[in-house]
Amino acid sequence: MPFSVSWHTLLDELGELADGAELITPLSHNRFRITDVQEHRIVIARDESGDRRPLQRDQFETLYQRIQDSTGGFDLDRLPPDADPYPAVLSLHPRFEIDEDRSVIVEQETATDTQLVSDDSGDDTDRVEPESLEVYSDALLLVDALERHDVSELSELETDELVNLYTLCSDVQRNANEFRTDVADVLLDRLHHDQPVHGQYGSVQRTSRRNRSLRDEQTVLEQLEAAGIDRERVTTVDSSKVDEALDVTELSESAVYEIDESEYVRKAGVDESVKESRLQGLKDRLAASEEEETDDLRREIEALEDRIDDLTSFSTGTQLQN
Repeated sequence: MPFSVSWHTLLDELGELADGAELITPLSHNRFRITDVQEHRIVIARDESGDRRPLQRDQFETLYQRIQDSTGGFDLDRLPPDADPYPAVLSLHPRFEIDEDRSVIVEQETATDTQLVSDDSGDDTDRVEPESLEVYSDALLLVDALERHDVSELSELETDELVNLYTLCSDVQRNANEFRTDVADVLLDRLHHDQPVHGQYGSVQRTSRRNRSLRDEQTVLEQLEAAGIDRERVTTVDSSKVDEALDVTELSESAVYEIDESEYVRKAGVDESVKESRLQGLKDRLAASEEEETDDLRREIEALEDRIDDLTSFSTGTQLQN
């Protein structure tokens, strides 16, 4: 399929995006919003600073070609530091998906998930429980729903049951990602570089990523001219042109780039057998136990489900009051 077809499909998906929809970058986990969609570029704004930035069509095409040329997905660690939003936006296309466990973006034959985080519609505002962990409550509901329905044949489920499953999966994904980021911030202070730390279900390790930003334009031009590079070759101080110039000189990166390194946590492995054994043990205990604590857990799940039903149900004959 030519890129032009995929590009216009992506533009169509962006056109259907809710106002205020928020995305998250897969490596740095920065949040941003789409502010404008044009034929040759997509404009985004970072949530933290509000800075606007255009994402160019030709850069999306380059990423698309890299994915096409890769086996098993394109490695996100190969992206330039400032290209993190591109795969997040591309994942809105129904056939592209980010696999954060393997740190790749892949093309699928069926519809996929996205890096969409939330929108400002306010639909889930009343569900916030400030005194509890949100991912815990939603995970309990999801487990209960999965146990009550045969999800091996999704086509056999009623529409409202599918809506409930989809909503709970979305909530768990969003809240779990936010919680994972909080956990990673704490882990950074406890991990040594390139030394995996193991837990019961898997292991993590600390690694680093180099970030580059061009020095001020005058400094860059003076350094390149001193190395014999004509000013016209890099008049716009475009990073790709500067890199081409560096390839044919002995000038160091640090002469024209501000370079810093950031630390982040990356999952290094998962022990699926331990997870499966633990989960089966929990199921067996819940099914066999008649202790009061088990009854309390069941009542908690039922109470949470009743609350969700009350908050999300509505009557088609009811009018909203201004």
